[in-house]
Amino acid sequence: MSGPDGGDNPIIVALDHSQAGEALKLVESLAPEFDFFKVGSTLFVSEGPAIVRSLRAAGARVFLDLKFHDIPEQVAGAVAAVSDVGVAMLTVHCLGGKEMLEAAASAARSAGHDHPAVLGVTVLTSHGDDLNEIGVVASAKTEVLRLATLALDAGLDGVVASAGEATLLRENLGNDFLIVTPGIRLSGGESADQKRVATPRGAVAAGADFLVVGRPIRNAADPREAAMEILREARREALRHGPVLDSALRLHRVESKGLRSNGK
Repeated sequence: MSGPDGGDNPIIVALDHSQAGEALKLVESLAPEFDFFKVGSTLFVSEGPAIVRSLRAAGARVFLDLKFHDIPEQVAGAVAAVSDVGVAMLTVHCLGGKEMLEAAASAARSAGHDHPAVLGVTVLTSHGDDLNEIGVVASAKTEVLRLATLALDAGLDGVVASAGEATLLRENLGNDFLIVTPGIRLSGGESADQKRVATPRGAVAAGADFLVVGRPIRNAADPREAAMEILREARREALRHGPVLDSALRLHRVESKGLRSNGK
């Protein structure tokens, strides 16, 4: 859908609920301005593929964020299964390795013309300087760049990375892939368990294509107004300086992956 200043809406609202009724109530309250929603593990395990079908019936696009990480055959099967349900975008974990990532990309492409975009999860935004605990001696930025390079070499459509790495990825890997950025908080907002966070303004300025926002909307006294304020801030920054959000370059990336808003 178009934002308040026109152009494609870059906000993906995370449905961090455990019950379909709560999630669909939020979806209804945000229409028609917001039509892209993330379904994560809590909601999907609780409700199964039915929640995706319900969202699709309501006219929404679905970003299924299950971070598949298994042997290549299993991941390929999972990607094929969720492709049949009609998701627009899904995630696999880059730590699964190149063979697994290639299997995921191939399975998605086999779904046909309207296949989902496959994104590689790099380093979770809940990680800060603690990567050594899981055996990673590099900094978060270095590790994100390494894993993003692997994902693109394997044929994925883009990556999930924090705003703190988005500019680095654009500078080193170019503009022909999507960057989806979680950990979005309004200035002064509580970061909770997220370590690498950014404001909507910061994420847009860094070059993110989509901003995933959950708790700042879900926990707000007025979720709709909170969502609109996040969108307004993102679009003000897009109009101010680049890489601007609704530039021809960004829209080309979004359209080439079949992710343009239903309302456009």
